[in-house]
Amino acid sequence: MLEARRLTKSYSGIPAVKEVSFQIRRGEVLGYLGPNGSGKSTTVKMLTGLMDPDHGHVLLDGADIRGDLPGYKRRLGYVPEEPNLYPYLSGAEYLMLVGGLRGMDRNALREKIDRLMRLFSLYTSRLAPMVSYSKGMRQRVLIMAALLHDPDVLIFDEPLSGLDVTSAAVFRNLVHELAASGKVIVYCSHVLEVVEKVCTHVLVLNRGVCVAHDSIESIRGTADYRSLEQSFATLVNEPDTQAIAAEIVECISSHAGHTAAAR
Repeated sequence: MLEARRLTKSYSGIPAVKEVSFQIRRGEVLGYLGPNGSGKSTTVKMLTGLMDPDHGHVLLDGADIRGDLPGYKRRLGYVPEEPNLYPYLSGAEYLMLVGGLRGMDRNALREKIDRLMRLFSLYTSRLAPMVSYSKGMRQRVLIMAALLHDPDVLIFDEPLSGLDVTSAAVFRNLVHELAASGKVIVYCSHVLEVVEKVCTHVLVLNRGVCVAHDSIESIRGTADYRSLEQSFATLVNEPDTQAIAAEIVECISSHAGHTAAAR
């Protein structure tokens, strides 16, 4: 079980995350949601051990991760929101590097990489430098790198970024399979339709504070809406997006805009 206890972090005295707590058991997928600036990225950095909280703790199976951070990271797989790859390595070379840093046996690693490259439809490009890869291809390499060592805990931060329809469908099913195998999964995304399909539970942040944490069915019922998107909009006091869109169209089609264009 992965547990956050009263996680708190401030920047220059301004709170980004305020006493956020949750538990994720094996086989559960927590959708971690919130508008931009709500504290999601800060939480992820604390969960991955990249940042120390000002207060609070992250625990895995009851033990504070700070007691053995290298050991915790050996059990962690992470797909970051911003990919940082070595573009002049090939996909296969990058995965060999990651596996080597993880201490994996090189022969077994090569076999696993070849198989994963085939399954992720990248085998024909395995020896090409990643500078030639599309965004979606690079994203698939990041996903493989996170899964390579069969981690117990997986943190996915906008994992569908750049993926085509088929790859996204494979990934959604993959999340279900990983959960069924007993993994602990944190899934951060703005794509609420996907969160609704792959997550068992949802935590919603707003201005660094947890405003909802429950199963998806319970959150939908609490907000009295049929979709997670409608519930989310209510929980974070989202403005009337349809009205804003209509005003934008009215603005760009106004007489003043046409006059300026004519000049």
